[in-house]
Amino acid sequence: MMKTGARQNKHDHPWADILAYHSLMTGPTMKLALALTGSVLLASSLASQGAPARVPPMALTTTAWPDGGQIPPKYTQAGDQTSPEFKWTNTPPGTMSFVFNMLDPDVSVQKGTEAQPHWIVWNIPATSTGLPEGVKPGAELPDGAHQISASGRTYRGPGAAATGPLHHYTFEVYALDVTLDVPASTNSQAMGA
Repeated sequence: MMKTGARQNKHDHPWADILAYHSLMTGPTMKLALALTGSVLLASSLASQGAPARVPPMALTTTAWPDGGQIPPKYTQAGDQTSPEFKWTNTPPGTMSFVFNMLDPDVSVQKGTEAQPHWIVWNIPATSTGLPEGVKPGAELPDGAHQISASGRTYRGPGAAATGPLHHYTFEVYALDVTLDVPASTNSQAMGA
C-alpha cells in the first residue's frame, strides 16, 4: 500500500533542508509511506520555472524483503547484520548529498519521544542511486560518506526482543542541497544507545 501526504508530527525530523522522505516499515506487515516535504531548494527550483510543476517524489526501494514481509534474519542482530541494498530514484535537481537514516520508532530514547537511531549514513555523493548490500564497517566509506550507529561505525540491524513485540523499522533517504560538515564520531552514546 502506498500513500502520499505529510509526515506525522510524531516522527518529524529536525533537519530543515530535507527534500524528500520515504520510509519502509516492517513488523507483522510492511507499510510503504511516501511524503514529499518542502524545502528551499525545491521551492527555488519551482519558482525559477514560473508555474508550479509537478515534481516526481523520490522513491526508496529494497529487494531484500517483500512488501508485507518481515526483515530476514540475515539483516538483523539475530543473523549476520548485513546491511540491505537500497535504491532511490527521482533525485531532485540541485542535490549535493544524501543522508540515509534507519531508526526504530518503537523504542524511545531515555524514555523520551525520540526514536532509536540504528544506522545513519551521511554525505553520500549526489551521484549515488543507493547503498549496496554489505556496507563495510568504518567511519569513512570509500565514496567519502560517513556512517555511525548505536553500535559504533557500522550497520546495526534490527534487534527487537525475541519475546516480542515486533518492532517497525523506518528507512529514510534525504536529498540535501548541501554537504554536511559533520565529522565521523566514535561516540555511539551520542545516538542515545
